[in-house]
Amino acid sequence: MTRIKHIGIRTTDPEKTSAFYQEVFGLKKVGLGVNGIFLSDGYINLAILKCRPERERGGGKIGIEHFGFQVEDVEGTLAKLSQHGGTSLGNRVDVIPTDASSPKSYYELKCVGPDDQIIDVSGSGWVGTD
Repeated sequence: MTRIKHIGIRTTDPEKTSAFYQEVFGLKKVGLGVNGIFLSDGYINLAILKCRPERERGGGKIGIEHFGFQVEDVEGTLAKLSQHGGTSLGNRVDVIPTDASSPKSYYELKCVGPDDQIIDVSGSGWVGTD
Protein backbone atom coordinates (compact mmCIF):
# COMPACT_ATOMS: atom_id res chain seq x y z
CA MET A 1 0.00 0.00 0.00
CA THR A 2 1.30 3.45 -0.89
CA ARG A 3 1.69 5.89 2.01
CA ILE A 4 2.83 9.47 2.38
CA LYS A 5 5.91 9.07 4.60
CA HIS A 6 8.01 12.16 3.93
CA ILE A 7 7.57 15.94 3.76
CA GLY A 8 10.32 18.43 3.00
CA ILE A 9 10.13 22.08 3.99
CA ARG A 10 12.54 24.91 3.19
CA THR A 11 13.70 27.50 5.71
CA THR A 12 16.49 30.04 6.05
CA ASP A 13 17.41 28.62 9.49
CA PRO A 14 17.13 24.80 9.69
CA GLU A 15 18.50 24.66 13.24
CA LYS A 16 15.90 27.10 14.59
CA THR A 17 13.05 25.46 12.66
CA SER A 18 14.17 21.98 13.75
CA ALA A 19 14.28 23.09 17.39
CA PHE A 20 10.75 24.50 17.04
CA TYR A 21 9.30 21.18 15.82
CA GLN A 22 11.24 19.21 18.42
CA GLU A 23 10.21 21.43 21.34
CA VAL A 24 6.60 22.16 20.36
CA PHE A 25 5.55 18.83 18.84
CA GLY A 26 8.05 16.39 20.38
CA LEU A 27 9.60 15.27 17.10
CA LYS A 28 12.93 13.46 17.36
CA LYS A 29 16.07 14.21 15.34
CA VAL A 30 16.77 11.09 13.29
CA GLY A 31 19.31 12.22 10.70
CA LEU A 32 21.47 14.91 9.17
CA GLY A 33 21.89 15.60 5.48
CA VAL A 34 24.11 17.85 3.43
CA ASN A 35 21.55 20.65 3.54
CA GLY A 36 19.19 19.75 6.34
CA ILE A 37 17.99 18.04 9.48
CA PHE A 38 15.61 15.08 9.50
CA LEU A 39 12.96 14.72 12.19
CA SER A 40 10.30 12.08 12.81
CA ASP A 41 7.27 11.29 14.91
CA GLY A 42 7.82 7.57 14.20
CA TYR A 43 5.44 7.56 11.23
CA ILE A 44 6.49 10.43 8.96
CA ASN A 45 9.94 11.84 8.17
CA LEU A 46 10.06 15.66 8.14
CA ALA A 47 13.08 17.14 6.34
CA ILE A 48 13.99 20.66 7.48
CA LEU A 49 16.06 21.92 4.54
CA LYS A 50 18.22 25.00 4.08
CA CYS A 51 16.61 27.43 1.65
CA ARG A 52 18.50 27.56 -1.63
CA PRO A 53 20.49 30.79 -2.06
CA GLU A 54 18.55 31.77 -5.20
CA ARG A 55 15.32 31.56 -3.23
CA GLU A 56 16.66 33.74 -0.43
CA ARG A 57 17.67 36.46 -2.89
CA GLY A 58 14.61 36.15 -5.11
CA GLY A 59 12.04 36.11 -2.33
CA GLY A 60 10.90 32.62 -3.32
CA LYS A 61 8.60 30.54 -1.20
CA ILE A 62 9.71 29.12 2.08
CA GLY A 63 7.62 26.23 3.34
CA ILE A 64 6.57 22.86 1.96
CA GLU A 65 8.75 22.04 -1.03
CA HIS A 66 8.09 18.37 -1.65
CA PHE A 67 6.54 15.20 -0.27
CA GLY A 68 7.35 11.53 -0.59
CA PHE A 69 5.48 8.30 -1.13
CA GLN A 70 6.66 4.91 0.07
CA VAL A 71 5.56 2.35 -2.53
CA GLU A 72 5.77 -1.41 -2.89
CA ASP A 73 6.79 -1.36 -6.58
CA VAL A 74 9.16 1.50 -7.43
CA GLU A 75 9.54 0.66 -11.13
CA GLY A 76 5.79 0.16 -11.58
CA THR A 77 5.09 3.46 -9.85
CA LEU A 78 7.61 5.30 -12.05
CA ALA A 79 5.93 3.80 -15.14
CA LYS A 80 2.50 5.00 -13.95
CA LEU A 81 3.94 8.41 -13.10
CA SER A 82 5.25 8.75 -16.65
CA GLN A 83 1.96 7.56 -18.19
CA HIS A 84 0.06 10.26 -16.29
CA GLY A 85 2.22 13.27 -17.11
CA GLY A 86 4.90 13.02 -14.43
CA THR A 87 8.65 12.81 -14.96
CA SER A 88 11.39 10.93 -13.13
CA LEU A 89 14.44 13.14 -12.73
CA GLY A 90 16.58 10.01 -12.65
CA ASN A 91 18.57 10.95 -9.57
CA ARG A 92 18.78 8.80 -6.48
CA VAL A 93 19.42 10.30 -3.04
CA ASP A 94 20.83 7.99 -0.35
CA VAL A 95 20.65 8.98 3.33
CA ILE A 96 22.24 7.25 6.31
CA PRO A 97 20.90 7.98 9.82
CA THR A 98 23.11 9.77 12.33
CA ASP A 99 22.01 7.52 15.20
CA ALA A 100 24.19 4.39 15.08
CA SER A 101 21.49 2.42 16.90
CA SER A 102 19.14 2.96 13.94
CA PRO A 103 20.28 0.66 11.12
CA LYS A 104 17.72 1.92 8.61
CA SER A 105 19.10 3.98 5.77
CA TYR A 106 16.93 4.84 2.79
CA TYR A 107 16.92 6.08 -0.76
CA GLU A 108 14.51 8.19 -2.73
CA LEU A 109 14.04 8.95 -6.39
CA LYS A 110 13.19 12.54 -7.32
CA CYS A 111 10.22 13.01 -9.65
CA VAL A 112 8.04 15.87 -10.83
CA GLY A 113 4.25 15.74 -11.04
CA PRO A 114 2.17 17.33 -13.78
CA ASP A 115 1.93 20.60 -11.81
CA ASP A 116 5.73 20.73 -11.28
CA GLN A 117 5.41 19.59 -7.65
CA ILE A 118 8.48 17.64 -6.51
CA ILE A 119 7.57 14.10 -5.46
CA ASP A 120 9.98 11.63 -3.84
CA VAL A 121 9.38 7.93 -4.46
CA SER A 122 10.97 5.29 -2.22
CA GLY A 123 10.69 1.55 -1.81
CA SER A 124 12.47 1.49 1.53
CA GLY A 125 10.88 4.48 3.25
CA TRP A 126 12.63 7.15 5.30
CA VAL A 127 14.71 7.10 8.45
CA GLY A 128 12.56 7.43 11.56
CA THR A 129 9.42 5.98 9.98
CA ASP A 130 7.82 2.61 10.55
